[in-house]
Amino acid sequence: MSPTTHRRGGLPRRRTAGLAVAAALALSGLVAAPQVAVAAPDPGSPVKVNQVAYVPGVAKLATLVSTSSAPVAWTLRNAAGTTVASGQSTVRGADALSGDSTHVIDFSTFDTPGSGYVLSAANASSYPFDISADPVKKLRYDSLAFFYHQRTGIAIEAQYVGSTYARAAGHLGVAPNQGDTSVPCRQSCGYNLDVRGGWYDAGDHGKYVVNGGIATWQLQNAYERTLYVAGADKAALGDGTMAIPERSNGAPDILDEARWEVEFLLRMQVPSGRTDAGMVHHKIHDENWTALPTIPAQDSQRRLLSPVSTAATLNMAAVAAQTSRLWKTLDPTFSAKALAAAQTAYTAAKANPNRIASATDGTGGGAYGDTSVTDEFYWAAAELYATTGSDTYRADVTGSSLYRGGSFAQRGYDWGWTGGLGDTTLALVPTGLPSADVAATRAAIVTFADAALTRATNQAYPAPNNAGSVYYWGSNGQVANNANALALAFDFTGQARYRTGVYAALDYFQGRNPLNQSYIAGYGEKAVQNVHHRFWAKQANASLPIAPPGSFSGGPNSELQDPIAAAQLAGCAAQKCFVDHIEAYSVNEVAINWNSALAWLASWAAEHAGGTPPVDTTPPSVPGTPTASAVGDTSVTLTWSPSTDAESGIVRYDVVRVAGDSLEVVATTSTTSATVTGLRAATSYMFVVMAHNGVRLSATSPSMTVTTTGGTTDQPPTAPGTPVASGITQTGATLSWSASTDDKGVAGYDVLRLQNGTSTVVATSTTTSATLTGLTPDTDHVIVIRAKDSAGQVSSVSTSVAFRTLPTVTTPPGGCKVTYSANSWGNGFTANVTVTNTGSTAWTSWKLAFTFPGNQSVTQGWSATYSQTGSAVTVTNAAWNGNVPAGGSTSIGFNGSYSGTNTAPTGFTVNGAPCA
Repeated sequence: MSPTTHRRGGLPRRRTAGLAVAAALALSGLVAAPQVAVAAPDPGSPVKVNQVAYVPGVAKLATLVSTSSAPVAWTLRNAAGTTVASGQSTVRGADALSGDSTHVIDFSTFDTPGSGYVLSAANASSYPFDISADPVKKLRYDSLAFFYHQRTGIAIEAQYVGSTYARAAGHLGVAPNQGDTSVPCRQSCGYNLDVRGGWYDAGDHGKYVVNGGIATWQLQNAYERTLYVAGADKAALGDGTMAIPERSNGAPDILDEARWEVEFLLRMQVPSGRTDAGMVHHKIHDENWTALPTIPAQDSQRRLLSPVSTAATLNMAAVAAQTSRLWKTLDPTFSAKALAAAQTAYTAAKANPNRIASATDGTGGGAYGDTSVTDEFYWAAAELYATTGSDTYRADVTGSSLYRGGSFAQRGYDWGWTGGLGDTTLALVPTGLPSADVAATRAAIVTFADAALTRATNQAYPAPNNAGSVYYWGSNGQVANNANALALAFDFTGQARYRTGVYAALDYFQGRNPLNQSYIAGYGEKAVQNVHHRFWAKQANASLPIAPPGSFSGGPNSELQDPIAAAQLAGCAAQKCFVDHIEAYSVNEVAINWNSALAWLASWAAEHAGGTPPVDTTPPSVPGTPTASAVGDTSVTLTWSPSTDAESGIVRYDVVRVAGDSLEVVATTSTTSATVTGLRAATSYMFVVMAHNGVRLSATSPSMTVTTTGGTTDQPPTAPGTPVASGITQTGATLSWSASTDDKGVAGYDVLRLQNGTSTVVATSTTTSATLTGLTPDTDHVIVIRAKDSAGQVSSVSTSVAFRTLPTVTTPPGGCKVTYSANSWGNGFTANVTVTNTGSTAWTSWKLAFTFPGNQSVTQGWSATYSQTGSAVTVTNAAWNGNVPAGGSTSIGFNGSYSGTNTAPTGFTVNGAPCA
């Protein structure tokens, strides 16, 4: 990787360490690329398509850049120039991540396989593309071939990669190499290690255990998934499918390729009898940054081992345990060797839980710093439990705060956040865990996929990146990882929308993005060529090759962390922060963990291409009965509870006026509220709401009638404002709301509880507040308000408020202690809270209370039930962690939002008792 260090600030990212790679040219006869004029990349045609191929039977969408406020006509022509489909675009409008004004073109109804199709609109034409499953099936193997190209310690032979990419073995100690066969420690350790083999991590010559860990796991998991998912294509990853030396040896080729890295990872372990025995060195690379370009066999620098780290040790333990179960029958001796190394490493890590890699160890290679290893402990325990079934590892799994999908509640997975890898294994591989816990883990993955899919669907160029408007270093890798979660969600549910989301991500990678840029080398008319790499460096030296097919660029990085990106891309919108230049390492590097994500994704997509796609025949659920507010002489605002559709999603609502047998659509919206205008005064109108899903199925709400104001007829009151609940206790609560209006005056209000489809008046008031008493503890209540006028007419009910009365709790006789920490990013943060019983008697249940000092708001929590009124937060135990023994602790956490300063709360109480 480029001259960078790594940090983990909510998302994976890398930052420059102040060394300009372009200035480090040292090899005779190799010269730097000429300076490039400062110019942003050309976005090309305004018609953005997947310039490789759309898969038959899958949605075919393109993005049109246009400021037109009306739909635009489009045509699809075949290679002979004949129009085969036409239609009108859908106006989408401004897109924040690209800065473009956009339309969407949907030509899904045309599904005839062929090549050379061109889509035209607004006097512009797209790049040509195919309708075919063949390219994605080829991508499955090209993306995997990347790893053979990246091998160190072995000659890369022409018979597997062609003469252009063949090269001598790197770092075996053949002059001028000093080699990886006897490498000393950067900080004296009294021994040298033979750490030959493995993969070069990225564009440099470093080898990093924590990046090798996730990359190896993804290759092995791509195969392991096929063992447990019904209908999965195991043969496609079997023996003889890849162009590598080990083909036809009786073992699946993808496992052979992964083994090349596993053998290296095992060699990084400190030998028995040495200080830190069983721990694993964090990385190994050149003493100083390698010149650009440098052919691996011509690297003359000394190689050094960085100190051990807990993260590296757990990465090796996890991957070696996974390896052991996959090779158990293929090579029992290797399987046993891997398991022994894994168990030794895990034991060593538990004895050294805080050996954190230095964030300043960035000379000659990236630091890959990681300040928290809770996720790595969970991942390693999960892999060891899945392999051995041992009660010891099971206890560590079930006792982790990340158990049952906790990692996916935060951000899925990446090299610095690996708990989700353990969840994926436990969701796929049969173990002795309770079926309910496995189901909960799968549900967490599906929930994460839902959020990622929602974000992507709301973009003009759908890419299921993590939340927020910042694209970090390696954004394409994160998009691919999240798309893999969509694929798992399809495996678990069979719902077509997840499959559609997977192929939409591939569309984004292959050209349906703001720059018309295919980020996969060798794929598309405008495919990336000049990735940041020491050998694929044609831009720096004409005798060297461009990136081989299947190499995956890191992609847009709005933080612009290299000189080329900073000069050419200043002010770029997030998805446009990219340039195909060899020295633009913060946007155009390659890395094994990004290509492993792409290889997993391509393998899944190839498996699902060409078959009969799932058909959604289920209409959406019925929307709620609309309620009226802001009733005027000529307009009314209608609000309704949302419809749901698990398969294809809700795409819009139509508000329909009903007049006898006549139906008229009077408003269309993607939200659950719309204002209807152009009405007559003092006139009654009947409305229904129709919900539409992604395959044009619909459902219609019950009707409602509203009478506009004006004229001489006495009008009913307007609907009261949404009630707000406060002062919630075990048996009571106070409700307040904004007043209704009425032409004759409001006489009072009814407070109604909604339960099982019926409403019951539970209080009345002549003011805009009411206090409820006699409620049942620990019970949900849904409340609406309606107004009455002096003539006895009643308004439409208000929007509902839901609250839960507090549970009956046991007051602990002893004290308590609370530890609170928060990690902020943008306008969001993640908080971790540990509650400790410092008394002498066990708690049977607990309720934590605190008040935020600012405008913080809890948006999502785990391991407990959260409620917030104003700045006051109450947290009650989950069913499984209410019992806290004397001296014991339980850990919970939540995500939140804020603006200004995220100051930590103080004054914590447990069951009313102040805590230290």
